[in-house]
Amino acid sequence: MTTRHSMRRNVRAVGRRAGIRSALLAPGVALALAACAGETGLPASSADAAIPSGAGAPAASDDAPVRVARAFLGDTVTMRPSDWWNAATIYFALTDRFLNGDPSNDNASGRTGAAAMLRGYEGGDLAGVTRKIREGYFETLGVDAIWLTPFWEQIEGGVDEGTGLSFGFHGYWAADWTRVEPNLGTAEDLRAFVDAAHDEGLRVILDAVIQHTGPVTDLDPAWPSDWVRTEPACTYRSYETTVECTLVENLPDILTGSDVEVDLPPTLVAKWEAEGRLDREIAELDAWFAETGYPRAPRYYVMKWLTDWVREYGFDGYRVDTAKHFQESVSAELAHEGARAFEDWKAAHPDEVMDDLPFWFMGEVYNYSIANDRIYHVDGGDGEIDYFDFGYRSLINFDFRNPGRELDELFADYARRLNGPLDGVGVVNYVSSHDDGSPWDRDRERPLEAGTRLLLAPGTAQIYYGDEVARPLEVDGARGDANLRSPMEWDAYGPEQDEIRHHWAMLGRFRRQHPAIGAGVHTLLQAEPYVFGRTLESGSVRDAVVIGLDLPAGPKTIPVGDVFPDGTEVWEANFGVSGTVRNGVVLLDTPRTIVLLENRLR
Repeated sequence: MTTRHSMRRNVRAVGRRAGIRSALLAPGVALALAACAGETGLPASSADAAIPSGAGAPAASDDAPVRVARAFLGDTVTMRPSDWWNAATIYFALTDRFLNGDPSNDNASGRTGAAAMLRGYEGGDLAGVTRKIREGYFETLGVDAIWLTPFWEQIEGGVDEGTGLSFGFHGYWAADWTRVEPNLGTAEDLRAFVDAAHDEGLRVILDAVIQHTGPVTDLDPAWPSDWVRTEPACTYRSYETTVECTLVENLPDILTGSDVEVDLPPTLVAKWEAEGRLDREIAELDAWFAETGYPRAPRYYVMKWLTDWVREYGFDGYRVDTAKHFQESVSAELAHEGARAFEDWKAAHPDEVMDDLPFWFMGEVYNYSIANDRIYHVDGGDGEIDYFDFGYRSLINFDFRNPGRELDELFADYARRLNGPLDGVGVVNYVSSHDDGSPWDRDRERPLEAGTRLLLAPGTAQIYYGDEVARPLEVDGARGDANLRSPMEWDAYGPEQDEIRHHWAMLGRFRRQHPAIGAGVHTLLQAEPYVFGRTLESGSVRDAVVIGLDLPAGPKTIPVGDVFPDGTEVWEANFGVSGTVRNGVVLLDTPRTIVLLENRLR
């Protein structure tokens, strides 16, 4: 998303009970949300009859162990999908700001206009991300999945949101969901990225934007009124004023709640005709609507375009943008269609399938906190929502970047919730992102501590590009969220950045080797110096670690409690130093103040 979170208030309104929820929805959207659709396990919708029973992926509530590929044992194991993802590390890259791998496409779209500082295209592209995959950069960091900002074609013109002329370099101002943005590369570049990631055991996550088009400019008219609304602006005082409105001024809101059939926007028809692909696109749409039985309503067109990327390239999951700003039933439909497309891709590419991990569905419900467990509470008096009832397997956790919590309080609380009320689903933690103006350690004064908190916390860890080198979040001359989006300066990084990256990589690789860190049960073993254990049993996986922080350099005594029984030989992961547990402790001599203990015979 772009410069809109600073304009929001923490509101989302809907009744938790199905009757209340239905009463709040707009006409045509008041669905029987409490009912299930056949064998899909999804909320009922106007198109339920068109979804074949048993088609696509298993029900969203199914969290039984499946065959998964994971680096910690070398071979495949069985593991619950929720545990796999809570143990995972995601690298989130703003593609245009990551690495320029192909200078020839730097102005491939031919856009003109002098952008304000850090508000135009800077040259990063898909080829740059692919290069870093092949170089082993993400493997070194212990990354399991890569999430890219949207890569489809953006609006042609620029917009001044009060911070200077801006273009859609970030990917959230869609003009055409069916074509790769030329400034980022080609369809072949996208395929090379996905193939490289899968070759290296990395999952790829598609940033799914279904709620809005790009802004209106002199070169980009609004889509027809039966497709989008351009007013009123959201006030976030109730369900309707959060969903039935435009998110920010001049960002047309797709009528996701409408079941009225509409024609393709004339500007898109003219564009496709000029590109020589109109007949093909129409034929594909005809086939998809005939197969699904959905009405030709705006949201289903966008679902078709979003699922095409999964079905064609094999994306492993969605990160859903602005999830609280459209009807929850739409999320359930998108989750189902994404999973169905993923199964279609696997059936067509059996030799490329890594394992049986199902399609992942992560939501951005702005200001959701793990402290609320499954429920998103709202202001305005309309009630609350359990987004996990609508297809989401994980939600971005806005609580994590808040300051003030001691490590063990945070770790223990998160582990308790993920192994209690949130069992079977998960959260995604982060310290900075592309549009959060209140990151943890905005001035980058504690980059080592940031890595320690994020990579040792229960739940999925999301590294925002440059966290691992303390890329600045304040840039002289930049305004607003442009500060959060500076380019990576690969050639300028020296010993200071190397030390930070080494710390993040050390913890990231250990995290990748041990799913207990992100998904296990937490045990405090010693308050000062801080020592804790994590244990996990999930499918065929039995994993345990003991981690010590702020220990003395040199000889040290480390309590392990019941995590490792007496007589167990354990290893310190960084230095390969071994020791045997006696009377609940192990004696080691290492030069670092951090100790990462594992039992290699697990």
